[in-house]
Amino acid sequence: MSSQGQINKALAAADHPVMVESEIHLQEIVKDWQACEVIGIDTEFVRERTWRANLGLVQISDGETVWLVDPLKTGPLQPLAELLGNQRIMKILHAPSEDLDVLLYTTGAVPTPLFDTQIACALLGESLQMGYHKTVEWLLGIAIDKGETRSNWCKRPLRPAQLHYAALDVCLLPIMYRQLQTRLRDLGREDWLREDCSRSLNKALTPADPEQSWKRINGNGRLNGRSLAILQSLARWRDEEAERRNLARGFVIKDNALLTMANKQPENLDALAELDVCHPRALEIHGSALLGVIDEVLQNGLTAEPQEILGPKQRNLLAGMRKLVLQKAQELSIEPALLASKKELEILILSPQDEPVPERFRGWREGIITRDLLTLKNDFSG
Repeated sequence: MSSQGQINKALAAADHPVMVESEIHLQEIVKDWQACEVIGIDTEFVRERTWRANLGLVQISDGETVWLVDPLKTGPLQPLAELLGNQRIMKILHAPSEDLDVLLYTTGAVPTPLFDTQIACALLGESLQMGYHKTVEWLLGIAIDKGETRSNWCKRPLRPAQLHYAALDVCLLPIMYRQLQTRLRDLGREDWLREDCSRSLNKALTPADPEQSWKRINGNGRLNGRSLAILQSLARWRDEEAERRNLARGFVIKDNALLTMANKQPENLDALAELDVCHPRALEIHGSALLGVIDEVLQNGLTAEPQEILGPKQRNLLAGMRKLVLQKAQELSIEPALLASKKELEILILSPQDEPVPERFRGWREGIITRDLLTLKNDFSG
């Protein structure tokens, strides 16, 4: 079948998706999927006030049929783990970081092997942040509907327009995979894609460390000593509380409130209330716990050092590294950030000489850019 014929067939499948709405149907269809060589996967979810995304739909396509799995009707999605973990089936997703998180939480598995069409496009010289709809237009010359992007995917019944939108988000992925794979092979970059997709999977499988949560808070660099130790403890407590209650961090206590508490170090509820950084209801629920966290740091005399920042000489090194990355990226016709972002270069500069390079700089990047970056770093250190 011609490429256009395959596209037409995929789009026709999106017009008539197969609904999977029972546990028995899901178990049966998972067995059928084992015969596929390639499947596209997408998810629709809601994540506005919650710590974990609330999954509303899982879309799966082999390029000829689209299945829409309704987790609100099928019940537990553990049967999908058998499909996700089948090493003989290539799973195609676009920019799947959030999809990986929600699939891991709901099925206990992540899709392996993985082919991320966003990374594939970036390796071919397109934007590292190119969205799915723009990718479809660039690769296949098709403009598809974006109208349901803000839908509530957990509200039932789902409207026909929502189902069609969800089906369009997955039906073309197998076709896109084959075209992208051919282009990557022609450039000798298939292994680059495999390595970066493997990194994405490893990141998804690595739990976030509550001990590092304070680094997410803007303004932490203005604190040091005891105030920073308090912020670190408060941020860790908030993460644990947010996960326990399944609330987004900001719906427990906002960042600016934690910063103010760390600075002012209130000793009682009245002093905490006078800071005027928390909603009265939040004070009622969390006030005693927050004071307990602060008091524990004070009683134990804990202090902390701020994150290391670049000195003048290191900033000059950073400028040299960024110039080198830009030059190499231009030679490869890719975005510089695909080789190394500014933040990643800062991490490389601050990493001890006697330790292995950060993971980002291993693999295919080692021969392309890492050795030159390390040579430059050694020259500045000499």
